[in-house]
Parts: sequence; structure tokens; C-alpha cells
Amino acid sequence: MMNMKVENLPKYRIAYVRQIGPYGPANIQAMDKLKKWATEKNLLTESTIMFGIPQDNPETTLPENCRFDACMVISKDEKIDDPICESEFTGGKYLIYKVKHTAEDIRKAWTEIFPAIHNSGYQIDNKPIFERYIGNMIYNDYCDICVPLKRCN
Repeated sequence: MMNMKVENLPKYRIAYVRQIGPYGPANIQAMDKLKKWATEKNLLTESTIMFGIPQDNPETTLPENCRFDACMVISKDEKIDDPICESEFTGGKYLIYKVKHTAEDIRKAWTEIFPAIHNSGYQIDNKPIFERYIGNMIYNDYCDICVPLKRCN
């Protein structure tokens, strides 16, 4: 059975590291850079929320121009310093699919997500699909695939 639910995600202030170039191993390096920064500031806790957000569709964007943001939710008073950037995650309604973070399980998830959305009365909204890690998920090889939703008209 699929581990899927619809959630309203709130607005968040986020710290992020942007990687520009083909999606792949460099995305992990961006996430590692963010984790190192967060570790130095004692920000990695059991309630830490991190996102991996591919900003571009590799089918329509040249690989060297693809942007990937490794993000972390931070408090409103947390200080940001180089090389970390700051932004806001706008939130909204998302299909959340918890999956083991292996290539095979993620591939399988994608074959199940689209029919599930099609049957749910929602359609995919025009925002990035991303991976979310909460607390220990950062270390135990699980992630949530978060797909932005909007009601079908």
C-alpha cells in the first residue's frame, strides 16, 4: 500500500544552498554543505525540516542551467551568513508520499503518484516537486516526495 496523504504545508523561512548544473551527485554536495552549516550552528535536531528542490525541468532546461536548492526551515531570528542564502517557501497543498530514498523505490513511487493524483480530484500545481526530510529521515534513507496540488476545475 502506498504511504500517501494530502497536507497543507505552511509558509517557512528557509536557508538554502543553490547548485547550478546537471542534477545528480552535485545535489548531494549542496545538501552536505547546508548540513555542515547547520551542524556548526547546532540547528540539526529531531524536528529539523530540510527540502531538496529541483527548480527546473531537465526536459525543458539545459542540464548546465538546472538549479537545485538544498533548503532548511529556520526560525525567523536565525542569522544567515555566507555561503548560505535565504528565501521563503510559500507553502500550499501537497501530496506527500513517504518513500525509501533509493533509486528503485523512488522510480516505483513515480509510477504510483500520477494515477493517485488523477483519481483524487486534484491536479499538479505549477510549482516544483521536491523531497522533504524531517528529523532523522536525513540519516535513515527515507524522504517525502512532495507534489504541489490544486483542485481540478
